[in-house]
Amino acid sequence: MSKVARLIDEWELDGVGQQLEEYWLGTGDEQYSLRELADWFNQRLLAAAHDRADEAYVDGEIENTYELLTDDDVGTGTRAEVETRLEQRGIDLESLRASFVSHQSIYTYLTDERGVSKPSEERSDSSQIEKTAESIRRLVSRTQAVVRNNLESLHNTDRITIGNFSVFVDVQVFCQDCGTQYSADELLTNGGCDCQDEPET
Repeated sequence: MSKVARLIDEWELDGVGQQLEEYWLGTGDEQYSLRELADWFNQRLLAAAHDRADEAYVDGEIENTYELLTDDDVGTGTRAEVETRLEQRGIDLESLRASFVSHQSIYTYLTDERGVSKPSEERSDSSQIEKTAESIRRLVSRTQAVVRNNLESLHNTDRITIGNFSVFVDVQVFCQDCGTQYSADELLTNGGCDCQDEPET
């Protein structure tokens, strides 16, 4: 049994194997690379660890926490603060880190245990646009979580005062040629800005 299969059983990640297959093949609205799948799977492990510790989490928090634990650009102080918070929640961080998988482990699981063939590198325009839209949504969600976590940290350490609050992130795209402005979602849904409607000269 591969590492991924063993972890799916150990953490009772029902349906995750099927999701990995669908995301790699792009049979739904999204298609992930093997490296993206490894990150996604590791985030499922982090979420499962929170569930076992009976610790609730908000949308985007798992993705943000995983990035703070693994991204090389994260400062040691910030990472230490996240590690301390997880350990206080009763999460065995050393064991969890040892469970994280690589993209090669995902590839072995998909090809050897699920018999999935490598998908074509060619993607339709619509699937590529949807993948881009989903990447932007995940980035917005992570940004909201980062801002919220940092503000809460400053509040909890009495560095700032703030009541109950919400964080809004709005990505706008302005075209200097036709003078139109759309949200990123609107731009992708419309297939572009108003430049596409202008007659050729």
